Amino acid sequence: MNVSIADRLVSTDRQDGASTGHLPRLAGRSRAFDAALALILTLISVRYVTIMNVAGTADWIGSVLLVPLAPALLAVRRLFPLAVLWTVMAVTPLIRHDSPDIAFCAGVVCIVAAYSAAAYGVHRVPTLVSLPVAAAVLAVLFTNAKLPHFPNGAVAILVLIPVFAAAYEIRMWRHRVDEGRARLSILEREQVEALNRAVEHERARIARELHDVVTHNVGVMVIQAGAARKIMDAAPDQAREALLAVETSGRAAMTELRHVMGLLTMDSDGPDAAATADLTPQPGLNRLEALVAGVRQAGMPVELTVAGQQRPVPPGVELAAYRVVQEALTNTVKHASGATAEVTVEFAVDQLRVEVTDTGGRPSASASSGNGRGLIGLRERLVVYGGTLHTGPRPRGGYRVEALIPLEAP
Repeated sequence: MNVSIADRLVSTDRQDGASTGHLPRLAGRSRAFDAALALILTLISVRYVTIMNVAGTADWIGSVLLVPLAPALLAVRRLFPLAVLWTVMAVTPLIRHDSPDIAFCAGVVCIVAAYSAAAYGVHRVPTLVSLPVAAAVLAVLFTNAKLPHFPNGAVAILVLIPVFAAAYEIRMWRHRVDEGRARLSILEREQVEALNRAVEHERARIARELHDVVTHNVGVMVIQAGAARKIMDAAPDQAREALLAVETSGRAAMTELRHVMGLLTMDSDGPDAAATADLTPQPGLNRLEALVAGVRQAGMPVELTVAGQQRPVPPGVELAAYRVVQEALTNTVKHASGATAEVTVEFAVDQLRVEVTDTGGRPSASASSGNGRGLIGLRERLVVYGGTLHTGPRPRGGYRVEALIPLEAP
């Protein structure tokens, strides 16, 4: 399933909130703004408590202790938004009877706390449940509240405070948007890098596939062409058979080469898309007889033995087993001219064993073109299916290649 970068970004935000339980560390400006807001509202509340004290109507437990507590909590409204909202909702109804002015200030504090919980809270469900309760508390608070009276000199300052607060919140919102864009850009770069790595891996896979497909048939063609050249004058009939073998191997190489190259355009909708659908399927164990027959035509005696109870195996495992035999016989043709080879495919209870042995011989003219990449590609191919590859000389001479591929028990 393909996941867009935006979805990954949202998912990352949710995971961060769920794992930490609180917001990331705040910037110094945010802490200073919250502290200043809490201080201003606290001083206003204390001012009304002082007025009530002078008038002799202050409730020392409710007013002196609880009235400053509610606005002071706003200093940590971003760090613990839900806890601040719950505390404010519990405290403000207790002080609403002290004074209409205090009730109005408590309502303002409750509004700020509710906004903070909605904007900064990471626990979605408790926050959604708390907001209707906060609305009910506000309705109770503003029942007895009245707009406070301020000196004319303080009106300008009081008007600037919400303007400054709104401007600051917009600035912080833009800052968060910029951070989101930066994170999105990072995710896009990571996606591009991952895509480039996938392309490199695919190129390496196709290179291994081309090596497996072409090398065997080309090696046989080189041997047959060389033999035809040597006996063309003395034995024209044998030379003709050798050239027919070259033609057969060439056609097989071209067929498999078209199949591998068709993998590059399998998703295209162009005129060649229909042609790729008619390509021959990937070779499997049922093609081993033809593979061995082609090597016999090149002049190397090969025996094929299939042991155990044959049963269906995954196509990828069949292809891997076929490539093991193909690569081993190719190396035998190139590096052990004049040898005899034996191919054994054994169906065990829990694994498929593929073994190719030869009796040893002299290197052919094409042996110098090898670079050992074929065996490396085989090991990488077998690892995908949990298999292993063992190679090395035999004690009595010659070479041995053995692959073990796990299978599910029948």
